[in-house]
Amino acid sequence: MKKNIAVLKGDGIGPEIVDQALLVLDKVAEKYGHEFSYTSVDIGGCSIDKHGVPITEEGMAICKSSDSVLLGAVGGPKWDNVDPSIRPEKALLAVRKELGLFANLRPTKLFPQLAEASPLKESIVGNGIDLLIVRELTGGVYFGKRRTEVVNGEKVATDEMPYSEHEIERIGRVAFETARKRGKRVASVDKANVLDSSRLWRATMHRISEEYPDVEYSDILVDNTAMQLIKNPGQFDVIVTENMFGDILSDEASMLTGSIGMMPSASLSSGTLGMYEPIHGSAPDIAGMDVANPIGTIMSVAMMLRYSFDMIEEADAIEAAVNCVLDDGYRTADIWRDGFKKIGCAEMGAAVAARL
Repeated sequence: MKKNIAVLKGDGIGPEIVDQALLVLDKVAEKYGHEFSYTSVDIGGCSIDKHGVPITEEGMAICKSSDSVLLGAVGGPKWDNVDPSIRPEKALLAVRKELGLFANLRPTKLFPQLAEASPLKESIVGNGIDLLIVRELTGGVYFGKRRTEVVNGEKVATDEMPYSEHEIERIGRVAFETARKRGKRVASVDKANVLDSSRLWRATMHRISEEYPDVEYSDILVDNTAMQLIKNPGQFDVIVTENMFGDILSDEASMLTGSIGMMPSASLSSGTLGMYEPIHGSAPDIAGMDVANPIGTIMSVAMMLRYSFDMIEEADAIEAAVNCVLDDGYRTADIWRDGFKKIGCAEMGAAVAARL
């Protein structure tokens, strides 16, 4: 099978971690008889430096015509003071919008080999953590109208948080369909005791839940969710929520595993096109030092194979290879402890590819 992948390495550690993911993809292609072709696209700060914009129209066209998109990371202090309209992060919002990537899937799974790395007590994580946050990605406050005006002699800033029924319905269905393939439990997160948008969210989710009688459904307020993720994360299977709540909660959940460097993500459209990326940032302070953890990016390509290409066996093989490497005691600096073998980014990528 031949697939065309747009490769957006980006800034900071992005090129390093993406290179290791491509190494693993090449090994998958060799082992299973596939052909993956890669087209590089500048994005973020490196694109601003080269082209004056965070992503060019040509780069966007390449993304839209590809079978999938692999992203490293964007941004860094170098571009903190550029015009807000061309900040590196603007490229991510543009790609999500142009590709119709409305559903963001962020799994949080504690590898048993790394249980000691979790900041939570063993009594809490002992039964394991395996949850998935399904975040609506193209609506809400990040895409609502915004304005700053002077009222009674002082500046007043306003950000609107709009949601329509169809936006809620489509993300809800992703959550329920995904739950059917997992533990068949969906917790819908909102702030319905305060926000009108959340009251519409809750009413719509209740209506959709009636179509999935085999899936256990519950409502939970966002502040209680933040508390429960620390108190008892094992209670969750699939969590579905709107854009800003999902942004915050998924970063909180990622740290339950001990390192944000381990966590992948998928951003999906209504078809098979998706964008896959680790959830961490560009980490410019360690860029070029060969110490970054590429596992989050490697696990992201496993999600690509699973969700966009329907290559289930291949995705399982990557995940199994990562487990083997951890079983062998190899660790990058962010997850290293005494008694284990500290290795760099490139060596970790090579180790995973070798286990395949």
